[in-house]
Amino acid sequence: MKKPLQKSKIPDNKVFVIRELREAYLDKYWHSHEEYQLNVILKGRGTRYIGDHMKPFKEGDLVLTGPNLPHVWRCDNAYFDAESTMETHDIVIYFPESFLGKDALQKEEFAEIGKLLHMAGRGLEITGQTNKVVIKMMKDLVNQTGVTSIIGLLEILNVLAHSSELEPITQMDYKSNYTAHEKDKISEILEYVLKNFNQKITLQEVASLANMSESAFSRYFKTRVNKSFSDFLGDVRISNARKLLQDEDLNISQVCFESGFPTLSNFNKQFKDRIGKTPLAYKKDIREAFNN
Repeated sequence: MKKPLQKSKIPDNKVFVIRELREAYLDKYWHSHEEYQLNVILKGRGTRYIGDHMKPFKEGDLVLTGPNLPHVWRCDNAYFDAESTMETHDIVIYFPESFLGKDALQKEEFAEIGKLLHMAGRGLEITGQTNKVVIKMMKDLVNQTGVTSIIGLLEILNVLAHSSELEPITQMDYKSNYTAHEKDKISEILEYVLKNFNQKITLQEVASLANMSESAFSRYFKTRVNKSFSDFLGDVRISNARKLLQDEDLNISQVCFESGFPTLSNFNKQFKDRIGKTPLAYKKDIREAFNN
């Protein structure tokens, strides 16, 4: 993979950057950058992987990430088909810690925003009414310029700083300590798994991809991703299953095999271990929530 995965998102003549993007699919590569990032998905579905956490994403997914926290919003495989007409739409804001000036966050007036940005080091999912309010503010901010745009960003951060509807994403002990080369290697591994999870994937395959022995790869992967490769692969498959279970036309067996599980019993066990309920109970809860 030749693509550089760590670079500044903000030109020298800008305080921050906001972009509204409409593309066939989102950037599929695991990456990080020095800026804070506030991102909302307005159209598109797939798997969101931030730090050591994985979750399906869809319209309305709103997340604030801190500097150097690796992440990727990878669209479902269908988006990458050559004949696909599917599209994505998102708004993303990048801003540095110093966007208010040197040491500004140490001042009393910005204490709450400073706390918010500290929490963003783990990634924050924004839910509830705050989600709706901030998405509208981001849509408005796209069309603002000059000092008005800076005020708009501060208003968004102020809303977030005083909200109780923020959920930390990564584990408290998660640490990102990859070199640029390691991010490139991990990105290639993640992309391979996210593309092929519904097929049989062996440890030998991915170790070969990383040019390592199986034992060396297992140690390497766990220290970088905070979980074993088998746990990561299971998480990818469960994430896909959670999306498929929302489709009333698919039965549990179809979801099981389309998500890459070898047997229905294995699927049921792994799903209950991770989600706390059986796939059937999960599907029932989704149906009841939708009908209400």
